[in-house]
Amino acid sequence: MLLLCICNSVPTLTQYSCFSSSLTSKSPNYYSHYYYYNSKLTFKHKPHQTNTLTSFTCFSPMAAFNPSDGNVTQKGSGSVDPDCTQIIVVRHGETDWNAIGKMQGQLDVELNEVGRQQAVAVAERLSKEANISAIYSSDLKRALETAEMIAAKCGGLEVITDKDLRERHLGDLQGRLYHELARVTPKAHASFKSSRTDEEIPGGGESRDQLYQRCTSCLKRIGEAHRGQRVVVVSHGGAIRTLHNRAATKGQSPGKILNTSVSVLELSEGDLWSIKSWNDASHLKQTDFLESAFGGDSSSG
Repeated sequence: MLLLCICNSVPTLTQYSCFSSSLTSKSPNYYSHYYYYNSKLTFKHKPHQTNTLTSFTCFSPMAAFNPSDGNVTQKGSGSVDPDCTQIIVVRHGETDWNAIGKMQGQLDVELNEVGRQQAVAVAERLSKEANISAIYSSDLKRALETAEMIAAKCGGLEVITDKDLRERHLGDLQGRLYHELARVTPKAHASFKSSRTDEEIPGGGESRDQLYQRCTSCLKRIGEAHRGQRVVVVSHGGAIRTLHNRAATKGQSPGKILNTSVSVLELSEGDLWSIKSWNDASHLKQTDFLESAFGGDSSSG
């Protein structure tokens, strides 16, 4: 996709809330970098460049940039490179426990009404994506119900459940309110907050290393089974953060994973992972539920 943009008065840094992954200048005398991350399209220009005609190539498979108004809109996508798998990663919709900050972990909590409306919105969005070959989901109800709504809009595909896509097991923290953890379960809370990635949470909880191994191995299996295809994976906040940590360049933060946010990863031959877009919830801007999408992640997955 080739785009032309006349840049009149270019600021050093501008941010737009929209959806894309990467735009790069092709002009020989003008350097710019554009990247989408955590619901922001960031434009970074060389200073003192004005009235420049610049052409851009958009690498996002799911978006198109409109230079006249600065908006990025969703766009149906075509075929996938035969040497890679494109994986659209979706976080489940909101639950009542998300809304009040109660730790879920692997307890099986259903979507609330807001979460169901969010799931409908993301399903409508993904129904516009071409060539979705399979839909995978955690077997926990909040993820599975989200995945089933997506499947119904994407040609009635069968949802394949995998326990390895579950949220992190939080041991003694599960079922407790986040703001009470330090007082009610101090030992488990200390383990949860520990900087040691190999520290398990008392009560059968996982370490961050165990979560990382489980989730990244699962996604690798899915990638190897669907080379040249596009698949959807519905999972949980903590699990999705581990996938980001595997694919991201050093120093990038996953941010707060929004309910029903959409991220696009590509897994290529040679066990190469890359992020094409991250944590976009623009589909909720057409509903009354955008603010709800920001709740629950840091405390309850």
